[in-house]
Amino acid sequence: MLNDYLLQVNKPARYIGEEWNVSRKDFQSAGIKFALCFPDLYEVGMSNLGIRIIYGILNSMPDIICERFFSCGTDLEKILRSTSDEILSLESKKALKDFDIIGFSLGSELDYTNVLNILDLGNIPLQAKARDNAYPLVIAGGPSALNPEPMHEFFDLFLIGEAEDFLLEFIEAYRKHKTHYRAFKISKQDLLLSFSKLQGVYVPSFYEVSYDLEGKIREFKPQIEGVPPKIKKRFVKDFNSSFFPKDWLVPYIQTIHDRVTIEIMRGCPNRCSFCQAKSQYYPLRVRSIENILALAKTSHERTGYEEVSLAGLSVSDYPEVEKLIRELVGAFKAKGVSVSLPSIKAKAQVSELSSMLGQIKKTGLTFAPEAGSQRLRNILQKDFDETEFLKMLAGSYACGYQHVKLYFMIGIPFENREDLDGIIDLSVRVSELRKKVKNVSAKVNISINALIPKPHTSFQWFAMEAEENIRKKQDYLKDKTKNRRLKLNFHNPHMSFLEGVLSRGDRRLARVVSLAFKKGARFDAWGNYFNFEFWSDAFKESGLDPNFYLKERAQDEILPWDFIDTGIGKELILEEFNKLIDT
Repeated sequence: MLNDYLLQVNKPARYIGEEWNVSRKDFQSAGIKFALCFPDLYEVGMSNLGIRIIYGILNSMPDIICERFFSCGTDLEKILRSTSDEILSLESKKALKDFDIIGFSLGSELDYTNVLNILDLGNIPLQAKARDNAYPLVIAGGPSALNPEPMHEFFDLFLIGEAEDFLLEFIEAYRKHKTHYRAFKISKQDLLLSFSKLQGVYVPSFYEVSYDLEGKIREFKPQIEGVPPKIKKRFVKDFNSSFFPKDWLVPYIQTIHDRVTIEIMRGCPNRCSFCQAKSQYYPLRVRSIENILALAKTSHERTGYEEVSLAGLSVSDYPEVEKLIRELVGAFKAKGVSVSLPSIKAKAQVSELSSMLGQIKKTGLTFAPEAGSQRLRNILQKDFDETEFLKMLAGSYACGYQHVKLYFMIGIPFENREDLDGIIDLSVRVSELRKKVKNVSAKVNISINALIPKPHTSFQWFAMEAEENIRKKQDYLKDKTKNRRLKLNFHNPHMSFLEGVLSRGDRRLARVVSLAFKKGARFDAWGNYFNFEFWSDAFKESGLDPNFYLKERAQDEILPWDFIDTGIGKELILEEFNKLIDT
């Protein structure tokens, strides 16, 4: 049936599967069938390392088959709905209901309506309470699960933390009960209760929440005996020996990150007070240089990719990073394979790294000053020294680099006009510095996003700046930018507003997500699909004011995500917050 649709859709290779290194197993003989879902397009999902890790772990187990589902494009959705056909897996072209477990990776709050769309296109009831033993279990994990409450009614359970540390234990628990469960000999509640004994499992139906007259949470508590009052995050303790997908799938179409990605460290040694990823990936763990080299060489041999990217929250803080780059460049230079790094810190040795990387291929350099003034960087606890940065950058320009990308935020607490001026002033200096070195100024791409005070950060008690003010600041920066070598890119304020609401929200937002989906919301992270009217109407119909979730929070207030223990105590985060307001 799928072949009949391929000539009618854009990028049909999104849906055919059969990639190089794809897992090939017999569907019918598998003991447990796992549907791995990523709520965005194929080219986005196949750039996600977490998806590749889970796919590899599950398919390495003899009696388990794991097959992928991605969001279908709006063109294919239209066809499926007109024909009443279902979304199918890439590997065996099976329907969602043919699987035992449906697992979603929640990487962004703006993907929530895509989650519902995948379930709906698979004829799976959206609400967990409407699914009995005849349906697959629907579970979720990933960064957005650090506050699962806005999606609580759609999932049977959430996995809080890192999948590598949890999957095998979870699968064994399911295997133990599968036969009796699918035969209706034990109830769904009993099955979920057995899962709730595992560290990192959150079963939302086992908890009840009450609210006061202002809409604040009065109490969050278990309603079933034996259920933990707090959910402790799982994490891989020995990262150096954790699973890595050496048989890297090679898509037929270009993906967002079309290369091999090696995660060299997990966690971060820095103290940035706004960064949720610090809590998500805490504690800091690193891979050995020997391990990284072996993984890079094996992945290249099995894929033929001409770029190896090193991933981590702060890769330039990797111990002996110069030695690592030297070894990688030495291994790949003769093969014409480039080595790239994501956003890096402005440290003295970066120019040396740039020189080494430039021996193969001179890609652009990316840095995140985050704010236009040192005063605001101190508030953000961002380790960035302008003098050291410019000195390092001059060395990189001398090595032949021409393009720079800078990341900034606006809407930072205590921000003023001078801080905004600093964004443009620093960007101009970055551009003009190259003229002193190479007689031609550099092109500088400037990405500017609104700060979202995320859960599990010391900014979680701050209000998010009003959308109207964000627009005024964007307009001011546009007017101030006269240099043609500077290119400003702003995030859509409506999208930032919605992300802020969903990331800071409580259980009542599940109705809003459902309503927005039914009104047509899809791909809310994509500017060409995003329609804020769907969400505005959904909030009005639900009787909820979205601005309620963006207000300043009292220090003694129960926050919707307080029941999740990331390993960094709330007391420590609160201590950091009080230091910020005293700055």
